[in-house]
Amino acid sequence: MTEPGKIRLVVLFGGQSAEHDVSCTTATHVITAAAASGHYEIEPVGITRDGTWVRAEAAAELLAAKEALPAALSPDGPTVEPGALLAPVDEAQTVALPLLHGPLGEDGTVQGLLELAGVPYVGSGVLGSALAMDKVKAKEAIAHAGIAQTRWRPLFEPTWDGDLDAIVDDLGLPAFVKPANMGSSVGVSKCRTLEELAAGIEAAFRYDEWVVVEEAVTAREIELAVLGNVELKVSAAGEILPAADFYDYDDKYLAGNSSEVIPAALPDGAEAELQQLAAEAFRVLRCEGLARADFLYEEGGRGPLLNELNTMPGFTPISMYPKLWAASGLDYPDLIDELVRLALERHGRRSAKRVTTR
Repeated sequence: MTEPGKIRLVVLFGGQSAEHDVSCTTATHVITAAAASGHYEIEPVGITRDGTWVRAEAAAELLAAKEALPAALSPDGPTVEPGALLAPVDEAQTVALPLLHGPLGEDGTVQGLLELAGVPYVGSGVLGSALAMDKVKAKEAIAHAGIAQTRWRPLFEPTWDGDLDAIVDDLGLPAFVKPANMGSSVGVSKCRTLEELAAGIEAAFRYDEWVVVEEAVTAREIELAVLGNVELKVSAAGEILPAADFYDYDDKYLAGNSSEVIPAALPDGAEAELQQLAAEAFRVLRCEGLARADFLYEEGGRGPLLNELNTMPGFTPISMYPKLWAASGLDYPDLIDELVRLALERHGRRSAKRVTTR
């Protein structure tokens, strides 16, 4: 039974994408911070790699013992239907926190389920989640809005003719190859030769039938955190200093050897420009709640180039999103409270527009 005055916070984690482990790590830290605030009755809900939804009863025990959630989630409690997990309990206010990264979690699918269930949830809605997740469509929308990006080409596996020379003539080498619907640098390759380009495309097609090839630029990696629904706040800019050749999966989540500078040392007026562009891109892609805006800053050249917006950025101890807000005066527990408040605000606003009768 949920205590009076507390919100029932259903934390969804795990999932069926290649970012399953990242999601479990994120959930560990978010649940710990939310529990410390005392504002929530937390119900962890795990989604296994095969798509089974389970009441993650062991998660509470692990947290109490100050241990991490398992990286490879397996059912540790009775399996249930998603609708049963999201159903109201004791008339308590339920808010879902979908800490799911990648396909079948961050791409609008789970958001659609939550919309049908009538449950308020943290983060972008169906359209914003799907649009920001798909790098091809996101880049098309950003280009239409006139926001500068690196040069890029989309590839569709069923129609890919294998013409590497055309890509190199257009984008040059080295080039980056990325699955269109994946995050956390999963499946990303930096390709310096035709052979590496062919291998990188083949590797990316293992994750998605749509792939993006981007020109490689000499630029600084700058990130900003965006928070809000209608009225937006944008954090100070932070700079990533990768330990590897680029900010890859190992550097983000395993080795942790990269470093960051917050605030980033930028020319006069550059941070304000980046904040404006981050907010503009957030609105163009119909994001809500939160997102991390990633830029490549080409000094002496084109200036800020938008790389992507991540609608559910990582919340691990080495993740930039909470670090950016901490440096901007908003600590971790207060950030979670604000995300829940924004979820309830949006749900109330949008529910008023749902008309079931004429």
